[in-house]
Amino acid sequence: MRKGSGPHERDRGPERCCGAGNCVILAPEVFDQRDEDGTVVLLDPAPPEVLAGAVGEAVDQCPGRAIEAHDIRP
Repeated sequence: MRKGSGPHERDRGPERCCGAGNCVILAPEVFDQRDEDGTVVLLDPAPPEVLAGAVGEAVDQCPGRAIEAHDIRP
């Protein structure tokens, strides 16, 4: 699923999310979890460049590989 536009555009596959919450811990300004099942919720499809490092780390630490980021500039 393609979300947002611009330098930090993100894709995510909610069906791949296992609800570990690493993305929320690493980039709470960008990601949250649904109360019902813990799956990822994208709060900001185009976060500011200052969050690029945190978003990149969230992508790397996602055990389900449910999040992909494009054009991340740390």
